[in-house]
Amino acid sequence: MSVQTKSIQFRGTNIVYKVQGYGVPVLLLHGFGEDSGIWDRQLPILESTCHLIIPDLPGSGSSGLLAGEVGIEDYAECIREVLREESIQSCSMIGHSMGGYITLAFVEKYPELLTSWGLFHSTAYADSDDKKNARRKSIDFILQHGSGAFLDTAIPGLFYDQAKNHENINRLISRGSTGFKPEALVQYYEAMIRRQDRTNILREASVPVLWILGQHDQAVPFAQGLQQSYLAPQSEVHILRETAHMGMLEQTGLTNEILANFLHNKLMINK
Repeated sequence: MSVQTKSIQFRGTNIVYKVQGYGVPVLLLHGFGEDSGIWDRQLPILESTCHLIIPDLPGSGSSGLLAGEVGIEDYAECIREVLREESIQSCSMIGHSMGGYITLAFVEKYPELLTSWGLFHSTAYADSDDKKNARRKSIDFILQHGSGAFLDTAIPGLFYDQAKNHENINRLISRGSTGFKPEALVQYYEAMIRRQDRTNILREASVPVLWILGQHDQAVPFAQGLQQSYLAPQSEVHILRETAHMGMLEQTGLTNEILANFLHNKLMINK
């Protein structure tokens, strides 16, 4: 199916997103150091039953960077404007990593707009002190050495089997090194440091919530994800046994099956 590339203005910045497929509206949110292309292997499977909206978050891909101090909530507001532009009254939303943080912030403010949502290698917990300190050290490294050098050191650790995923790693490093200004990565880190605990959003969820956990995930430790995954009354939990933080690339077939089944079931319920 054809892909449409569209854009909106949000707070004086051009935000680019793709639209593809027909069916139940589904918004896919990429994570830190990624852009909308991270979902490319999922789109052919989902486009026959889903009306897909895949944005480049502000500062990523073809989207401009927001000015000033920016929080996770600001990215959620940007997504709200995309849905308004597309005249979408309700949708499913799946967020990978930082995209999951944005999903939670969106659910907090606009729960009525979501028929289901999912956290893919993500967490509702706020950063621990150790995590905040690690992010601050990363900020210092980025400012001193640049985006390329940082991604070159950070991306390999997101994969369980680095040898097997050599091409995926190189592709992400190459794409990110040319696609991200240091200011964007720093803005994301600062927003993540400031974000609040949103486990209450899980407890109060009135729609199905999908969890995809990587057994070898170091960015969002498996035990942490499993611990909170049962807080939502309608949780659906899947474990990728041969994955760290990049299930859409490490176990593409299983990831596609999980997403297609979850979203298809929601489509049937909402008919």
